[in-house]
Amino acid sequence: QVQLVESGGGLVQAGGSLRLSCVASGRTFSTYGMGWFRQAPGKEREFVAGISWSGGSTYYGDSVKARFTISRDNAKNTVYLQLNSLKPEDTAVYYCAATKATVIVTSRQNYDYWGQGTQVTVSS
Repeated sequence: QVQLVESGGGLVQAGGSLRLSCVASGRTFSTYGMGWFRQAPGKEREFVAGISWSGGSTYYGDSVKARFTISRDNAKNTVYLQLNSLKPEDTAVYYCAATKATVIVTSRQNYDYWGQGTQVTVSS
C-alpha cells in the first residue's frame, strides 16, 4: 500500500511558476513509476508527466512539454513537478499517482495509487 500526499498548489499569475511535491509513504517508493495528472472542471483527467522508478526516464504530455519538469528524490520518497510559464489553461487540480508498471505509462487505468490532489489556479 502506498499513500500519496500532494502539496505546493496555489494561485499564480500567468507566466509564473510553482513547484508541486508529492510525498509517498512506505519503503517501496523507489520501485514505483510515478506520474502527474490534472483535471480541470468539466474535463477528463489528463496525463501531464511521468518518471521511471530510477528517475532516468521522463515523458510529458504535449501541452506541457518544455514548460513542466518532473523529477524525484527516492531518498525522500518524493516526486516533484516544476511548473514554469504557467497559462490560465493550466488551471486544474493536480494529482500524483504511482504505478507498478516497469515503463512510463500515460493511461489512468495503469496507475495503482492516487493522492488527493492540489489545486493550481493561474490568473490572466
